[in-house]
Amino acid sequence: MIGLFRDLALGLGLIAYAVRKRIGTGSWPADLRSRSGRLAGPVRRARGPRILLHGVSVGEIHALEPLVEALAASPAAPDIVVSATTATGFEQARRIHAPDREVVRFPLDFTWMTARFLDTVRPELVVLAELELWPSFLAACARRGIPVCVVNGRFSERSFRGYRGLGALARPMFRQLALVTAQTATYRDRFTAMGVPAGRAVVGGSLKWDAARADPDPAEAAALAAALGIDRSRPLVVAGSTGPGEEEVLMRGLPGGCQLLLAPRNPDRWDAVARLVPGMPRMSRAHASRPAANTPRSRADASRPHEAAQVFLLDTIGDLPAAYLLADAVFVGRSLIPLGGSNPLEAAALEKPVVTGPHHENFAGVVDALRQEGGIAVSADPMTVVRGWLADPQSAAAVAEGARQAMARHRGVARATADRVLGLLPHPEAATEGWKPPPKVNLS
Repeated sequence: MIGLFRDLALGLGLIAYAVRKRIGTGSWPADLRSRSGRLAGPVRRARGPRILLHGVSVGEIHALEPLVEALAASPAAPDIVVSATTATGFEQARRIHAPDREVVRFPLDFTWMTARFLDTVRPELVVLAELELWPSFLAACARRGIPVCVVNGRFSERSFRGYRGLGALARPMFRQLALVTAQTATYRDRFTAMGVPAGRAVVGGSLKWDAARADPDPAEAAALAAALGIDRSRPLVVAGSTGPGEEEVLMRGLPGGCQLLLAPRNPDRWDAVARLVPGMPRMSRAHASRPAANTPRSRADASRPHEAAQVFLLDTIGDLPAAYLLADAVFVGRSLIPLGGSNPLEAAALEKPVVTGPHHENFAGVVDALRQEGGIAVSADPMTVVRGWLADPQSAAAVAEGARQAMARHRGVARATADRVLGLLPHPEAATEGWKPPPKVNLS
């Protein structure tokens, strides 16, 4: 009966979401079919215990990458399946992990969809990133005896208030968790306050420190600059993961002679941001018009697009690290407005001077750690900070050095998290030669 009410409430919420998306973007959600729990085909099984690692979108999938690698390198040699909720997260997961491991869409939280999904994937352990708790999915895992843990746990004050308001309806989900590795002590305490047994909740740090790697290809960065027509002789500010209204603030404050590359967080906003400056160069169109790899490109071709442009749009997925490599300064968005902020570590790992706004609650622990080393600036007027760095390169270099020191101090979270996760596997014999998966559960 509880499951029926959950399905009814979710169905009403899904209808409301679809209507809002139709009103806001003019289109209906295109990925509902892929999230029905019916996968395209059977999931291949390699030898070893199966672990399902789930992240909501691009940020969580990126943060899980070093954990996946640490698990795959362990003596237990688990069979890893990666799932994502959003279409962009799914594409990012495929880009990172396919064809080495299975990548699937996470189902909507209807009872029959989660049952169908788990019957196909058949994991022995489920690992959720940050705070992705769905009651029907967790109940289905409990019925099958599948342990569930949360890694890189993040529990904002807003989310804590919401779950606490649900009271007894939410507590069973938290009591079920076999392990929580929280990013900070504050987050850990919120998990335990909601019912996670104290012995199962630990402070593990943020996986994002390990996920931020200084390895974008300089050739890709150079190609990006050439495709958009960015002048490499002039300063460039890269604004990553921006939110509504921030682009206008940044353009108004842009120092004279400086270029600005905007990378909005939500693909649904790309067209609206492009309209802020008529004829704004866009990376997607540059990709479409780029000549074949073996076709020589003349100097005229390389310099022709948008020679006088000051503001550019990065409207592709996966190119932001290469863009950061081009930057003289980086602004990390969704932080001038109360959206919780975005991850500053990708730019910090490249030893770029980074400024973020005051609303960085979702990354408070990371920002605090960077600030302790002088590795980030926080300001409601980021372009004033950038103007100071351009006038005093030594001050910019000092921030970049602080970021380098902070990165060195906080790496290693993925290996420690992997050791804790592997300890939850319910089949110690899984690493042996003759191990076979448990039989499929028939709920009919």
